[in-house]
Amino acid sequence: MISTLLVVVIILAIAFDYINGFHDAANSIATVVSTKVLTPFMAVLWAAIFNFAAYFYFTDHKVANTVAKTVLEEYITLEVIFAGLVAAIGWNLFTWYYGIPSSSSHTLIGGFGGSGMAYAALLGANPLNAINISAILKIISFIVLAPIIGLIISIIITLVIINLSKNSRPATAEKWFKFLQLISSAGLSFAHGGNDAQKVMGIILVAMVAGGYVQNTEHMPEWIPLTCYAAISLGTMSGGWKIVKTMGTKITKVTPLEGVAAETAGAVTLGITEHFGIPASTTHTITGSIIGVGVVKRVSAVRWGVTISLLWAWVLTIPVSALLGGLTLTIIHYFL
Repeated sequence: MISTLLVVVIILAIAFDYINGFHDAANSIATVVSTKVLTPFMAVLWAAIFNFAAYFYFTDHKVANTVAKTVLEEYITLEVIFAGLVAAIGWNLFTWYYGIPSSSSHTLIGGFGGSGMAYAALLGANPLNAINISAILKIISFIVLAPIIGLIISIIITLVIINLSKNSRPATAEKWFKFLQLISSAGLSFAHGGNDAQKVMGIILVAMVAGGYVQNTEHMPEWIPLTCYAAISLGTMSGGWKIVKTMGTKITKVTPLEGVAAETAGAVTLGITEHFGIPASTTHTITGSIIGVGVVKRVSAVRWGVTISLLWAWVLTIPVSALLGGLTLTIIHYFL
């Protein structure tokens, strides 16, 4: 019979996926809402549809495999996974409440890794022996690389679009860019679903292995991806309006042309990271892309004070989540 703790872990993982959806909804709808191409309700519905559509395309689960191997198998228990999820959910809700666009990907990695390290320490082993250091370093490197790649691609796309449309009538161009923004927003939502749903798939998979219900991480039961894509899509439909405001208006004022460029750049960047199995942050990626379109206008068009505040959240997410994960695991070990 399936254990109670495994059921709790799976429920928590699905809850995290749902929270990830409404926490990250702003990433794919902020520009399309701020440019008034779609109403907020239609935007979240549009994003949710393409979040789920990714289920039919991303079938190799490379990102899920990376997440599943963040903590080495001998240090993975249901208690470790439970503690990591509690830490990740706690940090996600905290940053959502204060409207901070932090990374759901990194809080999950941090919480899981931190609880695994704490478990190793409780066993008397070196905490660093519990984690896949090369995988962690690759993930951390994309805290810097993802927004930079998004920024560079968005600058290139913006300049290309400006040159191609410089002889167009403004009213005609505006009409076309609003239509194209529907496509670029859909592309970003599609890439977001494909990247972010897989992270929770990896967590549920290792929980099933730890619980003895799946032989190894090479065998993914079909209900796991289906459930995760559904959860993140439903979460997206719930929206995340505080973060929408930060992403859509506080970094820089975005026009439909710039929205197309930023969303396309974000989708391309996430497609690249998914191809290489890297759990990149959708938040970091689209922020870099929005900054890129702002810089094309002029450097002063970007509100750098807001951007620097976001950078602090990015830097702190993994260590804070790891600390929370470690503390939660320690409390479970000694008091429960």
